[in-house]
Amino acid sequence: MDHSRVYKMSVASVYPHYINKAERKGRTKDEVDEIIFWLTGYNADELEKHLEDRTDFKTFFDQAPMINPNVSKITGVICGYRVEEIEDELMQRVRYLDKLIDELAKGKKMDKILRK
Repeated sequence: MDHSRVYKMSVASVYPHYINKAERKGRTKDEVDEIIFWLTGYNADELEKHLEDRTDFKTFFDQAPMINPNVSKITGVICGYRVEEIEDELMQRVRYLDKLIDELAKGKKMDKILRK
């Protein structure tokens, strides 16, 4: 499957959708950011720079300071695929982020979302 379209999308084009999804369910932008920081190792300034620069998903994940070692604990279905079975590492990371935002919108506690 060709995922190049997703890889070329800017994180900034999707980020507002993550926030809207969370806020519609009573969650916050800060919680969305916390998820992104946990997953990628970025901090607030680094995330803001990537958003301003309209960094694409490939570059965003390639430059991530540290993908969280607990990502293997993220399981379940997103967009019809089991995230733990996605073979393309970059697509898996994109779907991990989607899955975590989905869990946030579904009301899961942050400790569970962040696999603590």
